[in-house]
Amino acid sequence: MIWALADLHLSHARPKPMDIFGARWRDHSTRIARAWRERVADDDLVLIAGDISWAMKLDDALEDLRWIDALPGRKIISRGNHDYWWSAERTRRTRRMMPPGISLREADAARHDGVVICGCRGWTTPDTPGFQESRDRSYYEREIVRLDAALADARRLADGVLPIIVMLHFPPFVSGRPTAFSERIAAAGAVACVYGHLHRPDDWATATQGRVAGVYYQLTACDYLGFGPVAVRGLPSAGQRAGISPPTDIPPSR
Repeated sequence: MIWALADLHLSHARPKPMDIFGARWRDHSTRIARAWRERVADDDLVLIAGDISWAMKLDDALEDLRWIDALPGRKIISRGNHDYWWSAERTRRTRRMMPPGISLREADAARHDGVVICGCRGWTTPDTPGFQESRDRSYYEREIVRLDAALADARRLADGVLPIIVMLHFPPFVSGRPTAFSERIAAAGAVACVYGHLHRPDDWATATQGRVAGVYYQLTACDYLGFGPVAVRGLPSAGQRAGISPPTDIPPSR
């Protein structure tokens, strides 16, 4: 079974009260752990698409990563915009420091349980409201290059046979419109893409989900999902199993 849950926003080394973002975040790590243990088996796989820890340094983030490692299942993580502890330029060192049950995907891919999983952070796109050329353009272009590298690696490993799952922190659509990220994901023949980053009910209501151009998209931000992992959908029927649906009652905005 493959599960997904993004935006854990943990802070065990230097606690940050998350309920400043709304009452729904109160005791969120306790609720994540409870739902995780209820749903995930030891031989399952959990994809965490970014914003894992508020830590600024890897040494502080390790406390959060060990907390994740102690939960059931094997974990694959990719980077979010708040994962300052994880420098893309030092990913090799970061990999070496990971607890045994956690692996990283950053502009690359790997085979797991008959699927190929790849990922990168993504970024705000030029047609997103608030995009600033001076601030965002270089990040955006760099993440496009990283996604291209991840998808090329995934296609090589899949060899036209294995299904490809993409982990992306930023949403690959803007108000339902495709972006360079979603166009590349579809062109690579991926079957599923999990993403996070969105925390406002207005954004949840317009987030692209379901199958588009052959790819099944899922928003997996933990507050959207009620702080519990959801089964990855869109996989070939032989490997598809029913999972936990997102809550129908949307909690109040921040």
